[in-house]
Amino acid sequence: MCILTFVKPGVDPDLDALHGGALANPHGHGYAIITGDTITVGRDMDPDAVIAEFAAVRERFPDGPALFHSRLATHGVAAVENCHPFLVGGDARTVLAHNGILPDEVHPGPADPRSDTRIAAEDLLPRQPFGSLDSWAGRDHLERWLRTDKMVLLTVDPSYRHQAYIFNERHGHWEQGSWYSNHSYLHAMWASGDEWDFCEHCGTVNEDPLGPHCRFCGYCADCSAIYPHCDCPALHGQERYADLFDLESA
Repeated sequence: MCILTFVKPGVDPDLDALHGGALANPHGHGYAIITGDTITVGRDMDPDAVIAEFAAVRERFPDGPALFHSRLATHGVAAVENCHPFLVGGDARTVLAHNGILPDEVHPGPADPRSDTRIAAEDLLPRQPFGSLDSWAGRDHLERWLRTDKMVLLTVDPSYRHQAYIFNERHGHWEQGSWYSNHSYLHAMWASGDEWDFCEHCGTVNEDPLGPHCRFCGYCADCSAIYPHCDCPALHGQERYADLFDLESA
């Protein structure tokens, strides 16, 4: 699942929401804040420590865009090295964090301890495979590659037109100046013991799931594929994928 939070300049982060997201996604935490001409980054496996550090840095630098991420490990080991955000191509001027499961091309091999997002940041995105992210075509290409995943990029590199980018913003939601990639930060309040409260892939609340499939993104909890590219028979033979799920495109 993971949860990714973006905080607009001048907005105080909701620390209770960050703690809730960390409770639901316990495999490491990290933040980034644009602090003038640099980006301050922190990571830790202890949510209380990293949230306290984030709050202290934010108090000193309230006017820069910021992000916070809590991880639920899918690929790669659960260690500080795989905590988001990651430097893009090793350049400390640009960082990214991500929510979801990226395509197979960036999944780690058997001997690679890195997460899929870390591989994308270190190996794929520095090659600019989608073109300029300031162009409509480049942004559209990246968002299509992400599918229903979400990504936030912060940068102080002057080659970028903006300092902050949210990709697939429409798949998250805004609340009092902060953008959340899913609702898992409410998990502590909503937990009912039902494993289908939240999709482990996109984090969306599923009050009426379609068997093993998330109604929003089509993720199958049985085989970890996106419907209809799964081997599970629950919904095969249906005429229209778009009629079954709340996706914008089928």
